[in-house]
Amino acid sequence: MDTNSEITLLLQRIHVGDRSAEAELLPIVYGQLHRLAERQFRGERPGHTLQPTALMHELFLRILRDPSIDWKSRAHFYAVAAETMRRILVDHARSVNAQRRPQPRRRVDFDEVIAYSHDRAEEVLVIDDALSKLAAWDRRQAQIVELRFFGGFSTVEIGQALGISDRTVKREWSMARAWLAVALRSHGDQAGGPDDQDGAAAAT
Repeated sequence: MDTNSEITLLLQRIHVGDRSAEAELLPIVYGQLHRLAERQFRGERPGHTLQPTALMHELFLRILRDPSIDWKSRAHFYAVAAETMRRILVDHARSVNAQRRPQPRRRVDFDEVIAYSHDRAEEVLVIDDALSKLAAWDRRQAQIVELRFFGGFSTVEIGQALGISDRTVKREWSMARAWLAVALRSHGDQAGGPDDQDGAAAAT
């Protein structure tokens, strides 16, 4: 049995309540999930409260203990992993931000916040908010950004997860980046970011 089929069958067993399948699945996906977690902390100082291994284990448990997920495939698993990673990091960023004094708004550069950092907790929240607004405009573009930003997926991996071609991923990624550039550029200049369709249309 190939790895893709094995993961799919184990996920289906987990979905119907077979906890023994969790122990079988972890060694198969451990390396990929740990790499996914490590990508979020490039350049972060050692000793911060959220470590890659702890993040990976929280990610694994959140994914597998959600009975609402009807697993379809290996690609579906990693797509859900990226979405769950986003939720965990945003929750952590909110916790960090709540313990700080209010800071003046500053412009957020998407490329500079591509890795998680305690010092950039506010920026992670800004990106999460902008991504939610983008999802209301174009769900697939938001999924592509989520997979790239929070999942560290390659163009090929995103295409596999969403069932679209590499060319489509590249085109929609470019459009999403343009939309987010407008939203994030305005963050430091306005009380709120652009969330209307005119702003999205101008960016794309």
